[in-house]
Amino acid sequence: MGNTIDSHSFLDFAYQLYQTMKTNEISLVYEGEVTQEITKTFTSLTEKNLAKSEESNAVQRKVFNVMVECLQNISKHADSLGDEEGEERRGIVMVSKGDDSYNIITGNVIKNDKVEGLTKNLEQVNSLDKKGLSELYKNQMREGKFSDKGGAGLGLIDIAKKTGSTLGYQFKTLNDQVSFFILTSTIKRK
Repeated sequence: MGNTIDSHSFLDFAYQLYQTMKTNEISLVYEGEVTQEITKTFTSLTEKNLAKSEESNAVQRKVFNVMVECLQNISKHADSLGDEEGEERRGIVMVSKGDDSYNIITGNVIKNDKVEGLTKNLEQVNSLDKKGLSELYKNQMREGKFSDKGGAGLGLIDIAKKTGSTLGYQFKTLNDQVSFFILTSTIKRK
């Protein structure tokens, strides 16, 4: 059984994770399959957390909406690590609160042949102001530029519009087939 972890080292790991989360004010973390059900649960937890935080309604709404969009992105666009067709779409989602902003960080596996196109999409979205984003969104809708996965970057455009911030991203190559895609969305608190 090479995969077992003794309970002592696991408890150490859990405590270190807890400490890291506290220092970085990470209020929620989820890793696993992203389904409609999980999206509902995670967003309602976020809503409860925010309601307790005395954050303004506008900020609460933004965090909530961006969270939904990020989770939908994973459920639509994540690839699996294996070759199995129909294998679950897994991802990681974290919400962290800083002094002046909230960060929603998501991560999921994507096929390497999608990295270039996604990078272009992200760069295009990041180069536009609010008006440009609205026009791009309308164009995508009008032209019906939908991929087989249900959207030509509409989710990314929407996140950028809602946050009013550029999207942070990076790709970590896992092997010659797939990479890990990390997206950071920042919502200003004031």
